[in-house]
Amino acid sequence: MAREARILTGRVVAVTGGARGIGKSTAQALLRQGMKVGIGDLDVEAARATAAELGAGVEAFELDVTRRESVAAFLDGVEEKLGPLDVMVNNAGIMQLGSFLDEDDLTTQRQIDINVSGVLFGMKEALPRFLSRGSGHLVNIASSAGKAGFPGGATYCGTKHFVVGASEAVRGELRETPIEVSCVMPGIVNTELASGLQQARGVKNINPSDVADAIVDALRHPRFDVFVPKAIGPINQFLGILPRGGREAFARALKADKVLAEADPAARRAYELRAAHSEPGLEPGEESKQLTK
Repeated sequence: MAREARILTGRVVAVTGGARGIGKSTAQALLRQGMKVGIGDLDVEAARATAAELGAGVEAFELDVTRRESVAAFLDGVEEKLGPLDVMVNNAGIMQLGSFLDEDDLTTQRQIDINVSGVLFGMKEALPRFLSRGSGHLVNIASSAGKAGFPGGATYCGTKHFVVGASEAVRGELRETPIEVSCVMPGIVNTELASGLQQARGVKNINPSDVADAIVDALRHPRFDVFVPKAIGPINQFLGILPRGGREAFARALKADKVLAEADPAARRAYELRAAHSEPGLEPGEESKQLTK
């Protein structure tokens, strides 16, 4: 018999990178469930605008996920304004594309600092709060790129592999506790981050609201693997039983090897420039290398 869905009304959730895209849609979906939502973003003005748009029950905070003290201050602020934390959604992330050998070191470091360290700091600050109260749900936003490597996005894929692996390991460490862990692995999402990407065969692009709805479902019916769309799950299982040559041939048949490698640099220009300024501790990398194939 299926377990009864968990009630989310009144619970407190913190969402990193909540000003736009998946983070904003997630905040909106959780608010509809009656949850109290704290959104953190480096662009605090955008976060405040989002909070004002979504209305009562949402609070905005400035957040730099590359600094653990900022993550701690964010969660302290959420708990002070909304109450004890029940759910942590580590959503903040960037994707800068291009040939691996052309990628400058600052671009590499920026993706590691945000996509890897940002998730680690979120887990390290949220989990002790959950454990002290004996309840909580950790949600890490990875990517279908965390299950395979795609040309044109080597560093990005590596960071998302890290999120999947770290999430699995932490879930194992928490197995004897009541803490839940979910890892969300979307395909191509129609956000600014995915501007100019090629379309793969067999897996449709999705909207931020689709990811948000999947997160809500994972909170109501806890599970670790959250593929969006769900079709990615069976494809991933099928690929897992193939030898490497078979997996790579299947990926080529789906044109998955072209999705990142042949992204339109002109369509991505605005996003890439914003991503280049997304970590205040680093100067932007060489834009010409970030904006070309």
